[in-house]
Amino acid sequence: MTETLHDTVVLRSPTASARALVPLPRIHYADRCTLVTDVVATPEQWVRAMFGDVPSAAERFIWRGLLGFRLTRGPSPDTVGGWRVGGRGGDWIRLETSSRSLRAAMLVQAVAGRVTWTTCLHHDRAWSRVVWPPLSAVHRRLVPRVLREADGRLRRGR
Repeated sequence: MTETLHDTVVLRSPTASARALVPLPRIHYADRCTLVTDVVATPEQWVRAMFGDVPSAAERFIWRGLLGFRLTRGPSPDTVGGWRVGGRGGDWIRLETSSRSLRAAMLVQAVAGRVTWTTCLHHDRAWSRVVWPPLSAVHRRLVPRVLREADGRLRRGR
């Protein structure tokens, strides 16, 4: 299923190549959002424009408070927005974190005038299967905005 939102295309299922870059034991939830852009930036520049070096108060509330994710506090070349950098390639970067009930990976790919953000989750306990569905609706609404805002930051050189 594909849904178009201005310059953004939200695809409900990630590609097989994206799934191959996510080392979760099983993917219970996945979505993908692509922004068409003329900004030339590395995947790491994109994720730092999206999330910064440390999580914002809103991100801490959602990620730590609601989902229980373990986040780092200080800036580091090995973390972005409190998430651990789990892998890097020439055109991609993968951020990872987990909680007692949920494992998450965010894959950001920057290729040929497009930046794509794929989110994948693995439920370790039933609790996350209850909490995530209502939060996923919020997530799908926020992702295009986060990509557009990062596009603006990169255009301004921030």
